[in-house]
Amino acid sequence: MVLLLALLAASAVAQQPAKNDDTPSIKVGAQIFADYTYGQEPLLLDADGNRVHPSAFNVTRAYINVTGNLTRSIAYRVTPDISRESGAGTSLAGSQLFRLKYAYAQFNPAEWAPKGTWLRFGMQPTPFMEYAEPIYRYRFQGQLFEDREGFESTADTGIAARTTLPGGVDLQGGIFNGEGFSRAETNNEKSAQLRATWTPFRTGIASGLHLTGYVHDDHYFERAPRRRLIGQVAFTHPRFTAGFDYLATRDQKSTSLPEIEGRGFTAWVVPKLGGGWEVLLRHDQFRPDSRSSIVRRRDIEGLAYWFPLPKGLSTALMLDRDSTRDTARTTNWGVKMMVAF
Repeated sequence: MVLLLALLAASAVAQQPAKNDDTPSIKVGAQIFADYTYGQEPLLLDADGNRVHPSAFNVTRAYINVTGNLTRSIAYRVTPDISRESGAGTSLAGSQLFRLKYAYAQFNPAEWAPKGTWLRFGMQPTPFMEYAEPIYRYRFQGQLFEDREGFESTADTGIAARTTLPGGVDLQGGIFNGEGFSRAETNNEKSAQLRATWTPFRTGIASGLHLTGYVHDDHYFERAPRRRLIGQVAFTHPRFTAGFDYLATRDQKSTSLPEIEGRGFTAWVVPKLGGGWEVLLRHDQFRPDSRSSIVRRRDIEGLAYWFPLPKGLSTALMLDRDSTRDTARTTNWGVKMMVAF
């Protein structure tokens, strides 16, 4: 009996990784977004000339996440993602193809730097999107405002770093190609991106307040600016989350054309009803050109159920209405599903 207890104790100790263990590790996970979308308006003409409501079953995201560590200080991630092939004249037109979304190495100087400090090199999440998406949580309904309007990419290739400072300040920034993960670099211009988030209160209800400023400075080519400024106020609480982003853009795609300045905002709130039920209410508004009277507005309403699962696993179903208005109106109804593990 004594020998058996000793063996059990030794086994338990062996299963706990040592604090300074440098044994390489690998983890495999996945993330799936699928939906059924029904187009209420506008009506479309089918191949026979009939006016119909478009509808489709879709898989909009299928990640395979491969992550792990080579040592205590060196981590990695490789993530392919699906994309619909839309090019004409190929047998693959219309097919779902895997493309690279993330592929980076990360150095974690935990022994001498503040907690959460790292340095990355490769194709990686961009500073603002990596911070904002986990707060919003409803990427499976549709992109964040800045991404959906085409001004920010969720990933890009470059070098970046993150650290924390006393007083609740979180800094993340880097130098990237600036073309996003889906396009190759086109010239010598690079994108400088910096996010600073301040959590002014450390305890109590007010600790859910987060203030963020973000600067994205780039050029289409020399003397042709491509700049984005974002100010965000977010609040997290067990009963609800909410956020407000203000976006200012400045673009000049040719030196023979005038600069175009855009302005807009998004406001959203997610009341948590209990039992896994949540409501998403969101309004986007953007003026692509400050000299024009055209304003693009988007309203999203959704009811979601998050299944009770162990930590690290997520599954949700959602019924939503997504309506956009500018010179015309587009309204879609959908049933969205998300699975992540």
